[in-house]
Amino acid sequence: MQQYLGNAAPANPGQAAQDFEQVAQNAPPETLAHGVTQALRSDQTPPFAQMVSHLFSQGSPEQRAGMLNHLLSGAGPGLLSSLAGGGLAHLIGAGQAPAQVTPEQAAQVSPEQVQQIAAKAEQQNPGVVEHMGGFYSQHPELMKFLGGAALAIALGHIAQGMQQRRH
Repeated sequence: MQQYLGNAAPANPGQAAQDFEQVAQNAPPETLAHGVTQALRSDQTPPFAQMVSHLFSQGSPEQRAGMLNHLLSGAGPGLLSSLAGGGLAHLIGAGQAPAQVTPEQAAQVSPEQVQQIAAKAEQQNPGVVEHMGGFYSQHPELMKFLGGAALAIALGHIAQGMQQRRH
């Protein structure tokens, strides 16, 4: 973990994926969530909405539904009304608080639509990034799809959090 404290990517990008997998099994959940959130926020990684869209395209049907549910619940009511006029109205009940999006419904949503939802969600409630960081910390197997640089950033913040817990 020491190698990640400077937020430097390892020489072997595959190493970050292996290290993250191992750390995810042992790190306290809140420390893991914080590290993931920082990677989602970093200016050294693609924009939040783009990363969410990419992870959505890699997820299982259940994970996709979970991502949509977290985005919609974390974004607040403003997002629901702004989406009601779009092609996603069938998912959200025309502006009402959504029931849980099912895996079948999530299968009807494209990664591009998820990117639009994530961008609007972040714009309306920047706290949605933490909300999604919490979700991804519960599904660390998805994080490997972000690549070595994002994982190194997450690992750096996790290492800092674990170091602070010891002192």
